[in-house]
Amino acid sequence: MAEEFNTEGMLDIYLFENGQLLERLQEMVLDQKDADGFDEDSINEIFRTMHTIKGSSGIMMFDNITAIAHKLEDIFFYLRESHPDNVPHLQLVEHVLEVEDFISGEMEKIRNGDTVDGDPKDIIKDLDAFLDQIKNGAGAGAKQAPENVHEEPKQFYIAPVATEASRFYKVYVNFSPDTGMANIRAYKIVYAMKEIAEDLLYSPEDILSDESSAEVIMKEGFKILLQAQCTEEEIRNIIGIGYDIKKVDVYECSANEFLQGFNFGDDQGSQQVIDLESSVEEIEAKAEQKEGEPEKKPEKPQIAPGDFVIKSKEPGKQKKLAKDKPKGHKDAFISVNVSKMDQLMDLIGELVISESVVLQNPDLKVPGLNLTNFNKAAAQMAKISTDLQNVIMSMRMMPLTNLFQKMNRTVFDISRKLGKNIDFEQVGEHTEVDKNIIDNISDPLMHLVRNAVDHGVETKEERAQTTKSERAKITLSARTEAGKVWISVTDDGKGLDRNKILAKARKKGLLDDDKPDSAYSDKEVFQFITLPGFSTNEQVTEYSGRGVGMDVVVQNIQSIGGALEIDSVAGEGSTFTLKIPLTLAIIDGIVMETGTSSFVVETGVIKEFVSVKEDMMIHEPNGDEYIMIRGECYPVLRLGEWYGLKEYRKSVEEGMMLIFEVENKTICLFVDRLIGKQEIVVKPIPSYVKKVKGLSGCTQLGDGSIALIIDPVGLIE
Repeated sequence: MAEEFNTEGMLDIYLFENGQLLERLQEMVLDQKDADGFDEDSINEIFRTMHTIKGSSGIMMFDNITAIAHKLEDIFFYLRESHPDNVPHLQLVEHVLEVEDFISGEMEKIRNGDTVDGDPKDIIKDLDAFLDQIKNGAGAGAKQAPENVHEEPKQFYIAPVATEASRFYKVYVNFSPDTGMANIRAYKIVYAMKEIAEDLLYSPEDILSDESSAEVIMKEGFKILLQAQCTEEEIRNIIGIGYDIKKVDVYECSANEFLQGFNFGDDQGSQQVIDLESSVEEIEAKAEQKEGEPEKKPEKPQIAPGDFVIKSKEPGKQKKLAKDKPKGHKDAFISVNVSKMDQLMDLIGELVISESVVLQNPDLKVPGLNLTNFNKAAAQMAKISTDLQNVIMSMRMMPLTNLFQKMNRTVFDISRKLGKNIDFEQVGEHTEVDKNIIDNISDPLMHLVRNAVDHGVETKEERAQTTKSERAKITLSARTEAGKVWISVTDDGKGLDRNKILAKARKKGLLDDDKPDSAYSDKEVFQFITLPGFSTNEQVTEYSGRGVGMDVVVQNIQSIGGALEIDSVAGEGSTFTLKIPLTLAIIDGIVMETGTSSFVVETGVIKEFVSVKEDMMIHEPNGDEYIMIRGECYPVLRLGEWYGLKEYRKSVEEGMMLIFEVENKTICLFVDRLIGKQEIVVKPIPSYVKKVKGLSGCTQLGDGSIALIIDPVGLIE
């Protein structure tokens, strides 16, 4: 085959474009799963999606994807043309999602470099049975599709004008007997020859839309009429002879012979044959019979749905595909590998650190040094650095739409298997989060949603015994606050059983023997279910009951500096909330010192800085401290005492009080001194360092020292 037809160079585009099509397909199908049927626009769009995937997969030689996409395309072609009234909608939705799962699974194999070996035979068999069901069971009002339904072309073929340099060829291609999907192989030849062609016709015509054309090609060969300014040898080199092509015959002909069409010398009807065996009377009788027959008009070539018609063009220019509407202006997009984005983010992080090293260089502190010009240049460099960060951060930010759509699919699949009627609501799905954050929360969120369907929501019988509606409701919501993203999974199910959890915890030895159950708050009790091996489910199901999952959720969330909060009311439902940072990259922070240690806190959580007097402090007998500020009493936390540091300031009049406001709670943090505002590159705390409450990461300062990043939520809890 032609060297220009390089499937390896097309693979990334194939995966990206078909991935986008499948995401849109799943979103559209799930949006209409509760309707009575697909609307006309959706039927047309699903048909076009499958047609596109079929064609591109055929070109890439992924035959199993081509076959299953073609079969689903057949179903929606019938729906589009016949409009049957008796289509079982939910069954059709499941078939579409099953095909989408199969294609997505095969595409994942392609991304991983594995063999695309999925067998679609069982799914195709089910699709055939479904198509037969809606055809044979069509009601009286349904219009039956004709055997061969073809769309009339909206534009007609006009042969290009030949020049003196134009040459005409008739090409005949024979495929090997064991060649599969010969029609797709034939299209590859057409695709490879399009660059040299001034005019190109082929037979059979409907090689993409008609699967049976493969049998015709195998039996009669693939015929091509080519007008081009090239030699016979160039044509042979473009087509080539490989494992699937057995023989290629190229005949140069005149313009008149070219216009006669696909007469390759093997059509006996076009040749004059002398009958030497019949008598004169028999020959005259045959001649009279032919004269009496009406002249047969050549059949009008049929154009199958999805095929394009070639417009006339100037010789030597590339062919264009004719469509109904001219292309409008499109935004320019480019697909970039995520690893390159990560590398760019790391480089910008190093740039920020280097900037701090330059601006905080001890050599700049020499007395009497004139730094006016230096400070101007430094300010300009800082502005460019900030703009660069904002651009790369905006490139990395992605909406949660696709992630939420996956959860929608999960609810649909599990609820169907468990026989539960559930309405799934999405709120704030357009909230944008760093790409790395989305990758880290996908699995934890999936587990929480599955738990809500399996554990939280009651069965139909259980809900019938209460005043609740027959259809349960699960809400997935997202919002941003104080530099964090809050993602909540809420259900109106039976809620968590506090007594049952406490009994299980006491059985496992997790409770203090001298501490009564009433001494534990609901929040403390609910956190027990996040421990490894803890499950109150008496029966192990496909989705839960093994005591694994919630501990993994917590570990994954904590690894990115997040937390899980659980709220529940027995008989009313539960809410699981993930609190995760908006980004793991670069943030604005306030650098401060306590003793000999440096700390950083994000500027978004600081309400104000306050210098206080000793008479504003309130000391409790148990050691707790509070401060009165403008008539409000706030708890005080001394950072030096909290982490057991040395040489920190004891008097509040010598230090600075920071007021944090997070989750509608307020706390005052006492530190020795403030250093200033600085852009910091967030780095995770090394795994060999034990997780410390109130810390979410670390960063490198301009002088090369390490500062710990404070997590206000951890301090408040």
